[in-house]
Amino acid sequence: MVELIGDDNETATEPAAVEPRGSRVRDLARWVLAGGMIFAGLSHLFWGREEFRAQVPDWVPLDTDGVVMASGGVELALGVNLAFAPRDRTGQLLAAFFVAVFPGNLAQYRQRRDGFGLDTDRKRFIRLFFQPLLVLWALWCTRSPHRR
Repeated sequence: MVELIGDDNETATEPAAVEPRGSRVRDLARWVLAGGMIFAGLSHLFWGREEFRAQVPDWVPLDTDGVVMASGGVELALGVNLAFAPRDRTGQLLAAFFVAVFPGNLAQYRQRRDGFGLDTDRKRFIRLFFQPLLVLWALWCTRSPHRR
């Protein structure tokens, strides 16, 4: 409680702004995810382009390098927005992005394409289970804290 003294010297009380439980953990998770997205976006655009091409499914009717560059730009923009923009909407967009790129992960597994150390069927299969976790992470760390 914060005490306020009015003009008539009466003391009034006002509830202090209380940080919701877990918001610091959520903020840290959001910053880690934002940093990861910025790093991934930059790697799409620069040093990891060849590796990312392995994840573009054959059925995508676009230039593979263009898809990698475009997805890198989207990841970069989402990472920056996650760090600085309103969080609920950005989290929903990021979760939708993770869902949208899942077919690339599935194609990498089904077509047995190596990339980023995923050089066995087992590693590529296990990786598929991390995509839903990323969706949940994006939604959880961007959720507006509710006061009790």
